[in-house]
Order: sequence, then C-alpha cells, then structure tokens
Amino acid sequence: MKLNLKNPIVFFDLETTGTNINTDRIVEICYLKVWPNGNESAKTLRINPEMPIPAEASAVHGIYDADVADCPTFKTVAKSIAAEIEGCDIAGFNSNRFDVPLLAEEFLRAGVDIDMSRRKFVDVQVIYHKLEQRTLSAAYKFYCGRNLEDAHTAEADTRATYEVLMAQLDRYPEALQNDIAFLADYSTFNKNVDFAGRMVYDENGVEIFNFGKYKGMSVAEVLKRDPGYYSWILSSDFTLNTKNMLTKIRLRELSQK
Repeated sequence: MKLNLKNPIVFFDLETTGTNINTDRIVEICYLKVWPNGNESAKTLRINPEMPIPAEASAVHGIYDADVADCPTFKTVAKSIAAEIEGCDIAGFNSNRFDVPLLAEEFLRAGVDIDMSRRKFVDVQVIYHKLEQRTLSAAYKFYCGRNLEDAHTAEADTRATYEVLMAQLDRYPEALQNDIAFLADYSTFNKNVDFAGRMVYDENGVEIFNFGKYKGMSVAEVLKRDPGYYSWILSSDFTLNTKNMLTKIRLRELSQK
C-alpha cells in the first residue's frame, strides 16, 4: 500500500522527560518525511532538555542525563525542525493528544512562530483503537506480523507507525480511505481549537470550553460574562498554545464590538 498524498507527510515520535505537556521537555525526536512520489527521508535528534530526566522516564526510553549532556537544546534546532515540517501534514501514534501539543509548546518556548493550524493530523493510535483497541507494539504485531524491536525508541516507533498506517489501509478498505483529509478527520475524537483540547468546536463550528465549570459553553459568551476567567487561565498551568488560542478568540470578539 502506498499512501495517497497531496502534500508531504511527516510521521514523528517524541521521547520526553515525562507526560506533562506544560512542563516536560523533549529528549529525542525522530521524524520520517514521506513525499507524494513515495520518497522518504528520516532524521533522529537527541535533545538536551535543560532539566534532569526522571528515572522513571529513562526506564521507558533508555535515555539518561549523560546521553544528552552535550546535545543541542530544542531552541537551537527548532528553526531547522520547523523548516523540515513546513507545508507537511503530520502523523503519529497518540500524537493528537500528546506529541503534537508538546511539540507545539516547545516551538512556542523557543520563540519559533510556526502555524500548524492548516495541517492535517493523522493519529494512527486513534484509528487503531477505533478498530482494534491495542498498543503500538501489539498493533505492529497485529497488522505487520512482526515483533517491534527496540520499542520506545523514537526511530523504531516512528517507522512502525508509518507501516501500521499503510497496513490499516490494506486491512480496512471499506472503512478507511487512502486520503489524508479523511484519515485526519477519522483519527480525531474532537475538533480541537487548541492542541490540548481545552477548547473544541461544537457541531456548528462555535468554540466551546471542554473542561471545568464552563464545559460545553461558548468561549466568547464566557469571556463576555466572566472576564476574570480569561485572566485566571492566563495565570494558571495551561499550555502556551491554549493561552494563545484563547487570546485570539478574545481579540476577535473585542474587534467585533
């Protein structure tokens, strides 16, 4: 199976210091870029997270403080990574809920302005869970008939995700279309306004809050009725991307007065 691509697509995987999008950092990134003509290129980068790697994280991915001590920080490589993914659609395994939001946070912290809103995001895990309900190693065994060697290394997980997606297209021709727009829509549970999913679009395309006391209510209406809620979010432990998107909505509403 060859992916039917209109744009290049970048499969990527992160190894990190933990699972908190707000506070954890990348220690390794691997991305596999696939062009519409089928050409591929891959790159793996170790990153100095500028913080200690917790032992429990190292136990999963096998990367320790000494391994990244002399590696570049994300800020020094952010522009080159942004250039690599410019104009590409994005794919990964559990990427919509974790890898994409965390990567977006790292770009914001590095001061790199990259507009990811026009990209299509294909989450192979969501497709898998909707159709089979398993993990990446099990998915690789199930779809590709092979054991996943070196699981939890970014390079192995990235290529396995690419191969699983192609195998999914072969296995489910009636359920899936070989079209990135379709796959992006299929692999999304909610239409997120921000990558963390704190705000989502309802069936009418209106931004609503997806958490807390105003869950299900229009963001614009909440900002009008309770202006202090905006200040509370900006001063609290939300992702930079969430705060930026909320600010854009607030400025849009103020301009319409």
